[in-house]
This record gives sequence, C-alpha cells and structure tokens, in this order.
Amino acid sequence: MDTIRDLVSKKAAVIFTKSSCCMCHSIKALFYELGASPAVHELDQEANGMEMEYALQRLGCTPSVPAVFIGGKFIGSAKDVISLHVHGSLKDKLIQASWNVRSKL
Repeated sequence: MDTIRDLVSKKAAVIFTKSSCCMCHSIKALFYELGASPAVHELDQEANGMEMEYALQRLGCTPSVPAVFIGGKFIGSAKDVISLHVHGSLKDKLIQASWNVRSKL
C-alpha cells in the first residue's frame, strides 16, 4: 500500500493498468486527448505488479484496473472516469490537480 500511496502522490494523474485491458487503453487515450500526461503503471509489466494489484483491491478498486487517481485521490475505474467526463468535470479535476502539483515544486 505504501508503494501505491507514494506513486499517486508524485503526479497529478496516475493510472494503474494492464497492457491487455481494452478499457485501460481507452482511459489512457481519453487522458491524452484531454492533454493530460498521466503516470501509467502497467501492473502486468511491473516487477511488483501483483502486489500493487492486491493493494489496489484492498483500497476498494474493483475491478483492480483501470484504477485512476487524480490529485492523489482515488477517482475510480473506467465507468467513474467516463461519468466525470460526460458531466464535464474530469478536465477541471485534471487542471486543478496539475496546479496543485506545480505549487508543491
């Protein structure tokens, strides 16, 4: 869990994915289309990916991927991110988180 907390605190947006997951690919594409540069952690390619996946599940990430964090806070999975986007608040959250990260530097 400490690894997850450390990773999500370093960037405005962090996405935990698996390379074979089509929804993960879609969420990453959405973030890139919005101009975000999320940190992407492919759990199936990380040395401790299985441990991170279990930690995400313990944090309430169901399904475990994609797991999206913005501003260090768990936003949710694909359906949650898409809902935010449809309602127009995803981009605002990304902008606010980006400003917060910059102000810490």
